[in-house]
Amino acid sequence: MKPDWDKLVAEYKDSKTVLVADVDCTAGGKELCNEVGVRGYPTIKHGDPSDLEDYKGGRDLKALKKFAEGLGPLCSPANLDLCDADKKAKIKEFKDMGSEGRKKLIAEKEAEMQKIEADFKTFVDGLQKSYTEANEKKDKDLAAIKESGMGLAKAVHAHEKKGGKSEL
Repeated sequence: MKPDWDKLVAEYKDSKTVLVADVDCTAGGKELCNEVGVRGYPTIKHGDPSDLEDYKGGRDLKALKKFAEGLGPLCSPANLDLCDADKKAKIKEFKDMGSEGRKKLIAEKEAEMQKIEADFKTFVDGLQKSYTEANEKKDKDLAAIKESGMGLAKAVHAHEKKGGKSEL
């Protein structure tokens, strides 16, 4: 993906409305990556810099270019002219809360999101444990069947099919 990403960065380097860039999350960009929720590499984020979202589209140049062509300024307190009536009302509601009210709301919503992530991790860990147990049981059961003489039965069957006779 890196060569295609680098081409996209070059294509948008002079854009006044779209920023296409990369950050090294293993070095100087580690703090920024933690702040915006980068959990794996490569991760592509888009949207308002204060509320970036995960990109879920294709990773080739064609898909990246198509997505980037649709990017631009978004509805926000700095771009109210891009907002519909519902979003303007929501922005007013958040402004009217005051700084402390917004901090509290943001902390509550972030805690909700962390709980959802933790619940999902617990679920996946449970699935992994169940998978491991089922896989071990399957391997044990298959080994028991083979050890019960199945291989020898197959050999006798194949020998007899070929018309072979043996004395016991």
